[in-house]
Amino acid sequence: MECPHPPGFHAEVRERYIAAAAEVTRLVRAVPEDRWTAPTPCRDWDVRALVNHLAAQHLWVCQAVAGYTPEAIGHRFGGDVLGRNPVGVWAMAADSAVRALHQPGAPDLLVHLPYGLRDVGGYARELTAETVVHGWDLARALGEDGRMPPGAARYALAEFEGYRNLAGTGLFDPPLTTPPGADAQHQLLALTGRDPYWSAERI
Repeated sequence: MECPHPPGFHAEVRERYIAAAAEVTRLVRAVPEDRWTAPTPCRDWDVRALVNHLAAQHLWVCQAVAGYTPEAIGHRFGGDVLGRNPVGVWAMAADSAVRALHQPGAPDLLVHLPYGLRDVGGYARELTAETVVHGWDLARALGEDGRMPPGAARYALAEFEGYRNLAGTGLFDPPLTTPPGADAQHQLLALTGRDPYWSAERI
């Protein structure tokens, strides 16, 4: 089964996905040994738990594109997927996802996800948006300012604005208010329940 997309969609979603994953790769490689247990803007997740979540999500991509259902995948990526090599596992997960997206016709395929059927292009756009936000989470946890490329922030914001009741999913805190004239990054963080000024020192 296939779901066609408009001209340019395939190239853009791949480009955005690769860029978001590359930023996380840069950050994961920069995690000092003593920061894996540092807090992040994601409640109850330290740095390792956040990277583990991202790696598990990206490992799903190649499985889904290959036609596996959630039932077939089962708990394969549940629990700790990072083992003793979190940097290597994340890099492998991201690389496998990128290669899956570059298979001929992949973005138009319909795949089985835990919440139902979705075309791979839309799935990749969703995962790109979440990776952009989690990249900010990781950057802030490591003490960086977390400034997103404006295009990435706008792309992720457009994706999340299309969802209803993000907080109702249990995956996001309630949205925060934004001041007049707030830029795309500020709006994105607020929409996903994040304090744009979060820092570990304020916890």
